[in-house]
Order: sequence, then C-alpha cells, then structure tokens
Amino acid sequence: MPSALILIADGTEEMEFTITYDTLVRGGIKVTSAYVPDVASPTLQRISPPTAKCSRGIHIMPDVYFDLSLCGPDIFDLVVIPGGAKGAETMSKHPSVQELVRRYIERNKLVGMICAGSLAAKTAKLPQQPLTSHPSVKAELEHGKYSNFEYLEDSVVISNNLVTSRGPGTAFPFALTLVELLCGSERREEIRGPMVFPPDTPF
Repeated sequence: MPSALILIADGTEEMEFTITYDTLVRGGIKVTSAYVPDVASPTLQRISPPTAKCSRGIHIMPDVYFDLSLCGPDIFDLVVIPGGAKGAETMSKHPSVQELVRRYIERNKLVGMICAGSLAAKTAKLPQQPLTSHPSVKAELEHGKYSNFEYLEDSVVISNNLVTSRGPGTAFPFALTLVELLCGSERREEIRGPMVFPPDTPF
C-alpha cells in the first residue's frame, strides 16, 4: 500500500490539508499527518499529538509530531506541504522540512506543494524547474538567488517528482493527481465518480 505524509502547522489552510488527506485515503493510500512547530517560537513542550490551529480557526489534531528521522523517504512514498500563509512560512523556514524535501527529491519520491507551500521549493534550494503556487507568492518564486523557477499558472504542474498547485480551489485536481501518480489513472477514476463533481468539471 502506498503511503503519504502530510505536514501541518498553525496557520495551515484547512481545505488544502483536509481535501488532500481525504482524497488520498479514498485512493487507498495510508496517510499520516505530522505537526511542524514554528522554529521562531520559544521551545514548546511536545504534546503528541498536538493540535494545529488552522488559517480559518479550525483545530485539527495531527497524527504525530514532526520528526525528521521518522518522516523520510524510506518510510513514505509522498510528502505534501499545504499552504496557508502562516503555516507555509513555518514549514518552508524549518531546516528539517527543507532537508526532508531534498531527501525526497534525491530518492525520486513524490513531493507535493500547494498554494504558498511551494515556497518550500525555494527554501530547500531545489533546481530551477516548472512550478506553480498561490499568486501571492509568485514573485518570490520567480526572482532571487534560489528562486528562478519557471512559473506556470496551470492548476497542477508536474515537474519530475515535484507536483505543485495553486490554492484551495485547485485542491481536488492536486489530490487526484497525487492519487494517479501513486496508484494509477484507473484508481483516480474509480474514486472520482463517487465524489460527485458537477457535470463538465474539467478534472
């Protein structure tokens, strides 16, 4: 059974987290969520599992506390970094998350980033390649020493094993793409039907 790790922090965008988590589970993927603390904050007592207060005030209890040694590409086939301005900032600036992204890329495991979560491609110093993000962080990804990415405005952009997307409104095609990459196109279609998207939905 394929496995996926979804990171979450205070300020994570709820839809991007829950839609991706739910869709992956529907696809038959074993999903684990891990709470990433803000490295800029004072040392917090580790409560396992902690509770993340998301961008719209919804509290979500992750499965585990983030630990680099327990979250690597030897354990999971995919790591997902959701957006939400504060949550994405916390994750993209966390040195262990940056290292995690590099390890997954080096091992040819999938890395998914959505919305401002794509900033982790910059902070992890990934090579220049096509990607997308929320429009609010476009400039940060197009310009700079480690951010001369080929910026696209497609709903989902696949660049080798990096998959990026734009925001809450593209969370479903993003998640379905991840299911397809892990489980195949037939599995994507099997779970898409019962989700009952409106007629003519283009994904």
